[in-house]
Amino acid sequence: MKNFDLTQLRTLVAIAEHETYLAAAEKTHRTQAALTQQMQRLEAQAGVPLFEKAGRYKRLTAHGRRLLDYAKHMIAINDEAWRALKDRELTGSLRVGSPQDVADSILPPLLANIARLSPRLQMEIHVGRSPFLMESLRVGELDLTVSTREDPALEGMVLRTSPTVWLCAADYVFEPGKPVPLIIADEHSLYRRIALTALDSARMSWRTAYLAPHMIGIKAAIRAGLGVTARSVELLGPDMRVLGEKDGLPRLPDVSYYLWMRPDSLNPVLRQVYDGLKSTLRPLDLRNPTIRSK
Repeated sequence: MKNFDLTQLRTLVAIAEHETYLAAAEKTHRTQAALTQQMQRLEAQAGVPLFEKAGRYKRLTAHGRRLLDYAKHMIAINDEAWRALKDRELTGSLRVGSPQDVADSILPPLLANIARLSPRLQMEIHVGRSPFLMESLRVGELDLTVSTREDPALEGMVLRTSPTVWLCAADYVFEPGKPVPLIIADEHSLYRRIALTALDSARMSWRTAYLAPHMIGIKAAIRAGLGVTARSVELLGPDMRVLGEKDGLPRLPDVSYYLWMRPDSLNPVLRQVYDGLKSTLRPLDLRNPTIRSK
């Protein structure tokens, strides 16, 4: 059985993440020619084409994308093994935040990954609303947080991009043509803005059927059949159903969940944990890259 060269696999991942051979070369401190030769050797070893031309650029083939997924796993396992040997005594604490709507979906695997990277690390979990979690991160009350909010001043990565849908109770009877009875949060809510923007753009009338600042109240209102709400599909439960364009409601944009890191932290383990997560998790925005060779 042949063995892949981890150096070549790292180059493949670098090219995919940085999109151009030039950027990948600068990141890996190699020349573009050296990267090209590495990829030629990797293709020869794989026995299948990994890149194809897309106009002036190159992009990964189906085989290339498949190998990219395996490459990330193999690199992550290799790096994890080295960390396990090097950092046996890594201890400390980490404060992690998560929005309420993904505390049962995105948060558990994230915590499992942190625990696997640093078994002796003590974690404090804070579940709340995205805008307040982001403020806690900026002022140093959190080390990492999952959030739907964007902040170009922070270092972060996309964990998941999820459809936003209209949710109601499984037995709710929606009446097209009448003002949409909305279950909404206050003005801090991203989903409130998404819902109102979509309805106003479609010139559809609406009314506030239920106003709640917290997820517990919103879930209760949905299950009570008080109306409909715009939320990530992550919130969908067995006692709910999705309404859509066939019901006369406008399409809603997808929402990305980011993992953001506290800026200017003095926590010695934060950077190591974040880098470990970045190497083990597979952000959706890097899955199908177009590789620019120039």
